[in-house]
Amino acid sequence: MTILLVLLTIVVFFGIFYATAFNKLIHARQKVKEAWSGIDVQLKRRYDLIPKLVETVKGYATHEQNTLTKVIAARTAAMDVPEGNIATQAKAENMLSSTLKSIFALSENYPDLKANQNFIQLQEQLVETEDQISASRRIYNGNVTILNTKVQGFPSNFVANLHKFNEEEFFELDENTRESLQEAPKVTF
Repeated sequence: MTILLVLLTIVVFFGIFYATAFNKLIHARQKVKEAWSGIDVQLKRRYDLIPKLVETVKGYATHEQNTLTKVIAARTAAMDVPEGNIATQAKAENMLSSTLKSIFALSENYPDLKANQNFIQLQEQLVETEDQISASRRIYNGNVTILNTKVQGFPSNFVANLHKFNEEEFFELDENTRESLQEAPKVTF
């Protein structure tokens, strides 16, 4: 009878452990999905602002068609990344951020553009959106860290492996983009 009670206690203990570990993994995965949706909302907002910004700049910087074309191409590439491909999305967003800097650099060479109220408002909205993307990225990466720790950590890794929980990728700037965003863009005529 005592052996049966001990075995039953062990089974109950492992059942509680299993259920707890599984639920924590589910929770962590859902938090990652929720955090990604926050990034996605901000990226879509940026995609919507870019054509307005390009149209405003076109009227003033007629000799800069190449710069505007690069921005539109980077926007299209970022929008066309298949859902769930975090590394490709990060690369495309990094390229888009780099090309956007060139538009803001143009305003330095076109005083009328720099004073245009519509351009100023769009620039402010884009800067705010970039800040929101950055904040959303930090939240997402924090949730990815939590999930990846649970997937790798003992003893929850047994439950993770059993149910095929995978590590998620971080969404971050690559080294080349970090350097290019820290330098002032060069605009030549």
